[in-house]
Amino acid sequence: MKLKICGMKLNTTEVAQLRPDYLGFIFWEHSSRFFEGEMPNLPHTISKVGVFVDADPTYVVEMVKQHQLQGLQLHGHESPEYCTMIALDLKKENQKVDIIKVFSIKEEFDFGILKPYEGVCNYFLFDTKGKLPGGNGYTFDWSVLKNYPSTKPYFLSGGIGLNNLDKITEFMKLPESKYCYAIDVNSQFELEPGLKNIDELQKFKEAL
Repeated sequence: MKLKICGMKLNTTEVAQLRPDYLGFIFWEHSSRFFEGEMPNLPHTISKVGVFVDADPTYVVEMVKQHQLQGLQLHGHESPEYCTMIALDLKKENQKVDIIKVFSIKEEFDFGILKPYEGVCNYFLFDTKGKLPGGNGYTFDWSVLKNYPSTKPYFLSGGIGLNNLDKITEFMKLPESKYCYAIDVNSQFELEPGLKNIDELQKFKEAL
């Protein structure tokens, strides 16, 4: 099981020492975890993911090149056409980047909307529907994923913390977990927005 730690801002170097598979950097200026400035040197085993919300494609490509991002997490209302355009723009710039399209779930979800994205995204990410595009701090009902119709690997996100370890263990025994590729954590491991609790993250990673 892969681990993605999102909302990096204030103690990125310390978090990187835990060697997660992915670190997420939010490039949405309305977020309290909005990333600005220079990115620290990170181990080559960690993939840097930029999180964007309905961003101008030119800005997305600029950030990919500036920070050498290996992944894009599209957290807004980006259409399949938008995803295709971004992929083509990056290809022109010789940038090999995975596209992760986010879908927010509360109590139910129409999985039919995934179909147009199948050919233009590398991964899906399922998060909790809330007031903000992400970082709302609570989980959705994972039993909704019983109806997952795809073979596309997905990230499981939304308010996941240490108290969810037993729930994750049980979930991973179920058929709907077959294509669960990674666990994505953020707000439940924070001392304040963008400042991660290293001890708790280490416990979670070891248990995972």
